Amino acid sequence: MTDLSFLARLPVAADTAWLFPGQGAQAVGMGRDLAEQVPAARAIFDAADAALGISLSSICFDGPEVDLTQTVNTQPALVVHAIAALVAAVESGAITHRPAFVAGHSLGEYAALIAANAVPFEDGVRLVRERGRLMQAACDAERGTMAAVLGMEPDAVRAICAEHGTAICNINAPGNMTIGGTVAAVEAASAAAVAGGGKVIALTVSGAFHTPLMQSAADGMRAVLAEAAFAAPSVPVISNVTSRPLTDASAFAGELVDQITSPVLWVDSVRAMHAAGVTQVIEFGPGRVLTALVKRIERALDTRNIGTVADLEVTA
Repeated sequence: MTDLSFLARLPVAADTAWLFPGQGAQAVGMGRDLAEQVPAARAIFDAADAALGISLSSICFDGPEVDLTQTVNTQPALVVHAIAALVAAVESGAITHRPAFVAGHSLGEYAALIAANAVPFEDGVRLVRERGRLMQAACDAERGTMAAVLGMEPDAVRAICAEHGTAICNINAPGNMTIGGTVAAVEAASAAAVAGGGKVIALTVSGAFHTPLMQSAADGMRAVLAEAAFAAPSVPVISNVTSRPLTDASAFAGELVDQITSPVLWVDSVRAMHAAGVTQVIEFGPGRVLTALVKRIERALDTRNIGTVADLEVTA
């Protein structure tokens, strides 16, 4: 088992939170420079390959994109890259303290749990790959889709969802929500949102994540997670489902089941961390999706991104 206990021994920075992105942040080539130049990061990719019995690292580094974007690969790939970036940051000295909180967006919650030493790295990677497999199976069984709804208040979007049989998937930032459901339902809800003054962007996704259409995946993960061993986290983990900090090992199995069919309360999560004294967030992984959302939620928060070797040099 990969030993990440050194993360728990770092001194605490009470003003800092670590963030881990979800599906959509992936890109072919992710993690290659870290693996080539930072031994600790290479070890993370090697451990993931061994745990899964596939060359996930090759899919990350070389693609093809059609393989990387398969949900069963995307989800563990993002977790592995995030943890590789984290250990590289610690080894390089770019990160010297652990945070007051960790939070992940959707599948990023698995990376947050690994970073908080609540689940061993290999176990977390295997769990998130199974999550991806089950979610893809749910997508294949009942076709669904998602759309971004911009410029509307949450209550207005909730009313539209209730009328047209869709569900809110993510509350990402003020005026930025996603909805999901069957194709027909999302099309009807999208038309209603436009009529109500909103802007709608259809999303290219394989299904309606974080909606009741994912119930079969949630049921499958409930059985898998019942056998998983969680520990008390070294850092409180902010719940996707409630936006409250989780500190008890017994809470994680239920959280990871519930988040599959529940909306990601990202706005409330960021505001909860800010209210608790966080003034800086660091996003580990490819891209800048979460820090961009953070700036829209709480402009005063300082943001950093660590996903490449260049990021280590800048922040060292």
